[in-house]
Amino acid sequence: MKRGKRYVEAAKAVDRATLYDTAEAISLVKKSAVAKFDETIEAHIRTGCDGRHADQQIRGAVVLPHGTGKKVRVLVFARDAKAEEAKAAGAEYVGAEELIPKIQNEGWLDFDVVVATPDMMGVVGRLGRVLGPKGLMPNPKAGTVTMDVTKAVHDIKAGKIEYRLDKTNIIHVPVGKASFTEEQLSDNFQTLIEAILKARPSTVKGQYLKSVTLTSTMGPGVKINPMKLA
Repeated sequence: MKRGKRYVEAAKAVDRATLYDTAEAISLVKKSAVAKFDETIEAHIRTGCDGRHADQQIRGAVVLPHGTGKKVRVLVFARDAKAEEAKAAGAEYVGAEELIPKIQNEGWLDFDVVVATPDMMGVVGRLGRVLGPKGLMPNPKAGTVTMDVTKAVHDIKAGKIEYRLDKTNIIHVPVGKASFTEEQLSDNFQTLIEAILKARPSTVKGQYLKSVTLTSTMGPGVKINPMKLA
């Protein structure tokens, strides 16, 4: 894969064989984010879990203290008083059955997070094939199936992110933007790591955090020493 000049220059500052401490890694990732837009900083955490076993699945959510730097569009499935509550809380889109054909047939997906009240899950379930593969299906563990739609919408707007294992047992999540200060990125990263350490399944044997890499959208990956995080 051919890399641009900027990437090549930025990559020179990063030693791929070195496991950095968090502060140094954040500093390097910020310096290597040289694109003309405000790059997203992401954490990629390879775990020792085996997601094929139900008791080794990891899924949850955490509110990053400084948010993600991204405007998040929220869709809430609710009726009556709860629908009004969702609108008042700042949800961009609120509705019920009438949204099904729009999403299913017209391919409408102009939202980033879906919240639903428990009584709406029968309706939302019909969208499983569309929302599931995109990671948009509401889930009680992530706090997106709830009667407290005000709290759900406020938390998401404040920087709540969901983390879960992918098929290769890696968690991929944003921790902020390149324009954030190192302190803000560090706070967000620590909050995320603490949540993931707490979510460790009791059945996981051996090393839990196998590797932790920070990267910006267009920059090289910087490896953090996972032993210093546990």
